[in-house]
Amino acid sequence: MDPRKNNLPKEFIYSRLHSLTGLLIVIFLFEHLLTNSQAALFFGDDGAGFVRMVNFIHDLPYLQVIELTFIGVPIAYHAVIGIRKAIYGRSNSFGSIEGAKPYMPYTRSRAYTYQRWTAWILLIGIILHVANFRFYLYPAEAKEGNKRLFFTRVYFDKGLYTLQDRLGFSLYNSGQIEEYKQSLDKEMAQQALVDQRLKEVDANGTQYNLEASELGKEKLKAMEMEDFYSGLTKRELQEDQVILVTSSFGTSQLMNVRDVFKSPIKAILYTIFVLAAVFHGFNGLWAFTITWGLVVKQISQRRMLKICVGLMFLLGFMGLSSVWGTYWINLRS
Repeated sequence: MDPRKNNLPKEFIYSRLHSLTGLLIVIFLFEHLLTNSQAALFFGDDGAGFVRMVNFIHDLPYLQVIELTFIGVPIAYHAVIGIRKAIYGRSNSFGSIEGAKPYMPYTRSRAYTYQRWTAWILLIGIILHVANFRFYLYPAEAKEGNKRLFFTRVYFDKGLYTLQDRLGFSLYNSGQIEEYKQSLDKEMAQQALVDQRLKEVDANGTQYNLEASELGKEKLKAMEMEDFYSGLTKRELQEDQVILVTSSFGTSQLMNVRDVFKSPIKAILYTIFVLAAVFHGFNGLWAFTITWGLVVKQISQRRMLKICVGLMFLLGFMGLSSVWGTYWINLRS
């Protein structure tokens, strides 16, 4: 008996891995939208739940390895196989260009078609979303003693003054940054004298005396000021923008989310993105339960479909609440 005849076809293995990575993505989608919804749903708490969750995730050890292994690789694999399915899959639920009627005008056939439409929306949306929040808007960092500071560029509005006291951040416009630069220049001029004095102290073999200690503190202060200025100037400011400085990474990301959803056009685009994500995710979850034999009987499949539709609406509500509630309801002022 030829053992090769018992080998599973590659297409079968690729398809099952595509299904498994889809499950990982649905789990991540649930966590992501649950976290984001806390920026908007609990009115009056200034997004405290969002800040706690984001800070917890940001402080996880080996975060980049976790993101790459459990989010980046599954999404990339799912996208590659999904693109292939979307290209070669044929819709059988709508009429042709010539006007012929669909030969399978059933709900599940339409869902098959929508699954492929939403795949293209998600492909574009995920690339833009990651590029925007993970790179373009990602906060710059600086150290101040034992404390880390995060620098975020946002468009100015008067509501920031109210939120400033409640959320504990500072704002720097172009004029204030220029004033800080002047103070830094003076400090660096003093630092040149400090460096010369430290050399003299070292030459006398008394680098551990009180004078050397005080001079070292002055040098450390200058280095911190230089690092702080680097954070302020990492991204060029437009006339109507300011730099927001906070010691909380979660707060910096909360204000990034608020700033993005301040734009109605971006909010509409994210609405389409969220709706595509929840449909694609939970329609795929229903297919996953059938593909892996978790539900076999028709009555079980119908029940699972209702569960998936319910989760779809729940996650859609959480996602849209963050899009339309973060700025317009919860954090406008």
